[in-house]
This record gives sequence, structure tokens and C-alpha cells, in this order.
Amino acid sequence: MHDGSDSRPRRKPPHPYLSGNFAPIKHSQPLTPCSYTGIIPPELAGGEYVRNGGNPVANESLGRDAHWFDGDGMLTGVSFRRENEKGTIEPEFVNQYVLTDVFLSSVTSPAIQTPILPSIATLVNPLSSLLTITFRILRTLLLVLLSHLPGSKQAIKKISVANTAVIYHDGRALATCESGPPMRVSLPGLETVGWFNGEHCEGESHAAAGLGFGGAGPLSFFREWTTAHPRVDPQTNELLLFHSTFAPPYVQYSIVAPQNYKSSRDDSRSSKVFNAPIPGVCSAKMMHDFGVSKTHTIIMDLPLSLDPLNLAKNRPVVAYNPTGRSRFGLFPRYQPERIRWFETRSCCIFHTANSWHSSMTDPVSGTQTIDSINMLACRLTSASLVFSAGALAAPVPTATVPAHEREEEQCRLYYYSFCLQDDSANIIKHQWALSAIPFEFPSIRDSKSMSAAKYIYGCSVSDSSFGAALGRAVKMNALVKMDVETLIDRGKRDPPIAISGCVDTRSISEILDSGDSSDPIKIFKMPEGWYAQESRFVPRQNGLNEDDGWLLSYVFDESQLQDDGECRPNATSELWIIEAKSMTNVVARVHLPQRVPYGLHGNWFSRHDVQNQRPIDRLRSLPGDEAKDRPVSPISQTWRALRGRIESTLA
Repeated sequence: MHDGSDSRPRRKPPHPYLSGNFAPIKHSQPLTPCSYTGIIPPELAGGEYVRNGGNPVANESLGRDAHWFDGDGMLTGVSFRRENEKGTIEPEFVNQYVLTDVFLSSVTSPAIQTPILPSIATLVNPLSSLLTITFRILRTLLLVLLSHLPGSKQAIKKISVANTAVIYHDGRALATCESGPPMRVSLPGLETVGWFNGEHCEGESHAAAGLGFGGAGPLSFFREWTTAHPRVDPQTNELLLFHSTFAPPYVQYSIVAPQNYKSSRDDSRSSKVFNAPIPGVCSAKMMHDFGVSKTHTIIMDLPLSLDPLNLAKNRPVVAYNPTGRSRFGLFPRYQPERIRWFETRSCCIFHTANSWHSSMTDPVSGTQTIDSINMLACRLTSASLVFSAGALAAPVPTATVPAHEREEEQCRLYYYSFCLQDDSANIIKHQWALSAIPFEFPSIRDSKSMSAAKYIYGCSVSDSSFGAALGRAVKMNALVKMDVETLIDRGKRDPPIAISGCVDTRSISEILDSGDSSDPIKIFKMPEGWYAQESRFVPRQNGLNEDDGWLLSYVFDESQLQDDGECRPNATSELWIIEAKSMTNVVARVHLPQRVPYGLHGNWFSRHDVQNQRPIDRLRSLPGDEAKDRPVSPISQTWRALRGRIESTLA
């Protein structure tokens, strides 16, 4: 007898980072003209806004582990074409996969239904068994090995998916990810050129000789892995990077000088540095970003490990120790052996906003000496973001945090000042939050990087606390501009409580209600149901102030979601151009032909950048099927059949 209850199996809810506007896009488009409303600033003519993000091409298995940081790199851009100096600006949309080895192997192996690489969610999940993790890693190793055997169209020589950020250095646009070297792409069409190892780039003619990142030897594969956030000095045009690996020395450091660069240094040593060891790091860490001033580099050794050897200790591959210490290593740019370590309470930092030095003048001699290095960073009080970005609950800490060190779950823009005056004591003179509001995805006017910038831009959530936001897929509905110069001065005059204190304790709603035109915090609140992504600043030509210019951000209206939470097939996004000085006016809205999934980091490439790219000899492309019409021997037929069964088993 039927009791009226529904005995049908309940449908598993979709993974939050594989559904809605987080779901990957299945189509790429060449440069395609777009309509727009408003007035596009003339400063955008000839330039291009590009954003990177994970977009898994093998996405048939929707019930798999998934993480926001997974997926094949896809670049999404809007180029602002103008035929002549007085012509109309025509925006053009383009999105292209970064043709990495992993991507090309995936698309030429039809049996592969889930990504070749294990999900970060599998590695960080405290409930993942040793057997599960071992199987996922062995599967990847077998697929990589298989790609080198006969019948493969693409060998996997590097495992980077180039899905995190995109930068410009010395005539090259580079897509980055920390599991490999940068990958060069071409502007404005976003075609893939080839891997860049610091010495030369695949796909370029007249390639320079040299080993580049990683050098030679059995560990060179790991040592060429670079941070996803390299820094480019706006004055010297040097590219600074670090390499974080699983074997000692755990962190290495590189500087790539631009072509024909002449150092202004007093000594005769070359400014080019490759894989210089960083002393003092004693274990493998999840190290995503670092700080760079004009004189010093800051390495962050935080209590967040990323170590396969944790499995042997019955710990997750990724583990956070809330009772550990956060260590900041400072050293002169060209002398990592002179590192000094500054310690403080445990925390996580995935993004720094800016670093710069302060000097003091000797009253007698008039000479200036550097007395401190300053850094602005988005400080989290735990590693919860690592887990929530994979739709996982953060593990309950096994160690008890002392009562005086306990903090609420938050992510705020923090100011650190590291004192260099006393060689015998490493003291953090200031460490406190500039504001109590959530703040991530920081950006800066590029020309002010590594100097005392007045403004930092970022993203926030206005309808809840940061802790509540971590309980769901992180979506940002507010863009923020902070006058960090004013807030730092205010904090020095009336210092907050060290570490846990804030200079400005107001909430987002209180800031929005203030109506003060001179408020050091300005917020652009998205309309109800709309969400933004990381913004980038474009300066006004001959502007009088640092914030004279515009912010560019992809936005999406979630009224385009269906009842099941998925996007309508015809859902589209827009690129908004927001006047940065007032943070109130949208001066133009570019209507894109398709949606742009919520992604990671972007950049603005000026007309000068686009026009001054290095020559390209050849582009990467999908492998052809040259062997299609060749006669096949019985041995080859047997191998193909066996290979097909192996692929199907691993798929």
C-alpha cells in the first residue's frame, strides 16, 4: 500500500561551482563586435581587458569533486578597436581556451569525461581517504604516461592549466598558474603562443638559449612551477617570481630582466636571477602570492601546508595549523640570502595589494636610509576559503587556539609595517585592519605599484558577514575603493588593537548611508541580483589625481537563472565601465554575446601593450589527425584497442 511519500531517489543538488554562472562555458568565440550603451572613454581605444579563470573542458561528470580553482584556463576579453584616431570605438568580445598540454590532451582523448588532474577539492577534503587520493594521483600519472605513448596526439610535458591570472611583461601577455611556468598568449585574439621559461618562449623566432626556470636535473619539472601572481616593476620592467615546491629548498626566487635591460645598480652583478634558494622555509606550503617593493621582496611562510607527504602522517595534503605562526621573510631584491624573518599570529593570505618602503633622513648628513617595509594584504583568520571554494566544510581544528588569539571569521585589508632599523630585532611595528568590511581581489593603478599608492580597489559582499558568505558559493556584489593613505595615517595617530583591531569599524551599510563625499571608503553597490568580478583600473589621460580613471568589471544578472539554478542557454554578461573617482556612475555598459562565468584574475592591456608585442613565429593549435589515412599494422591495431580500453577505464 502506497503511504503517499515520494520513494523516488532524490536528485543530488548541483555542485555550486559547476552550476549557475560558475558553470563552464562550452563555446569560444573569435573577436566579435558588441553593442553598448553609454560613452566609452577614449583612453580605452586600442586596449583590451582580459580575465582568466578555470573552465573545465572535460565536464561530463557533474557529481565529481570540484573546486573554484580547478579547470582549464579560459581567457575572456573585450578589445576596444578604433580604425583611426578620430574613429568610433567598437568593442569586440573574445574568449579562448589556453591551449596547455593538459587541455590539448583532454580534447584529443574523447574517452576522458573528468579532468585529467585531480581536483583541489579531493586533495583538501579531510574526509578523502588515503586510497581515494592515491587513486586520483595514480590516475593522473597513468594518463600523463599514456600521453607519451604511440597513439597520442599531445604529450603532457607540463601540468599547468594556466587558469589563474594574466599579466604583461616585456612584450608578452602571460597566463599564469602555480603548477607550471607562464604561457604566452597573443593580443587581442587571445591565441596561445607557448610556454615561457624566463629565457625563451615557445612559438617565437630567434629564441634565446638557456635553461630558464627550473634549470636541469630530476627536480627541474617542479622547480619551474611559478607563482600565479608574478610582479612587474613599473619602472625597471623586471619580472619577479617565486617557485614553491615539495622538496628543499622549498621556495626559490627568480628575476627576469627585460630585453636590453641595463641595471642602474652600483655593482656589476647581473639583475637576472633564476631559482635562487630562499633560506629558512622548512616545509612545503600553499604559497600563492608575495609582496614586492622597489627595494625588498616579502615571502610569506604561513601555517598552511601543501605537502603530499602529509598522507604518510595521516593528515590531508592541505592542512592549516591555527596555533602555528605566520612568518614574513624580507630581503633586498637581489640578495635573498640576507632574509630576515618576522613572526606573528597564524593567518592565511592569498593576495597582497601593494608593498613599498619608507625612509628616514639623517638630520646631520641628510642621507636617507630605509627604515621600514610596508605591505597591504587581504588577511583571512582561517583557511576556510580553501575548503568553501570546493563546497566543503572546513575541518574542526584539533589544536586549541589560546583565548587571547581567537578571532572571528573574516577577510580584511590589513596594513603591515616591518621595521628594519634594528638589525638585532625583527619587529612588526604595525599590523591591523584598515576597515572591518570584507575585502578581497585587490587591485591598484599599475603605475603606483611598489610605491605609496593612495588607493586600493577590491571586491566585497554587502548582504552578510564574510563568515556567512563562506557558507555558499562566494559571489561579490560590491566594488570598493579604499583611501589607504588616509586610513593608515589615521591608524598611526590612534592605533587600533594589534592584529585584531580595525581603523574603521563601520559595516558596508553604514558606509553606504554616510553620504560623505570625503569618506576614505567608497563603495559601488551592485543592483539587486547582480554580481561583479575583480575590477581593474584604467587611468584617464592627463588626469590630475591618482583615481582619475575607470574600473572595468564583468557583471552578471542572476535573474537569468532558471528555477533549477542553472543559467538560461541565452544568458549573457556585461562589461561595466565605472567612473572610479565617485564610484557611483556607470559610464558605459558593453553587452556581451554570451555570459562570462565568475572567474579569477584579470588585467588591462593598453594600446601600447597590444602594439608592442614581440613577433610570433607560430601559434599553438589543436593537433591534426595525420595518421588517419595511413595503413595500420596488426600490432598497431592491437595497441589501439588496448589503449582505448585503458582510457575508458581511467575516464
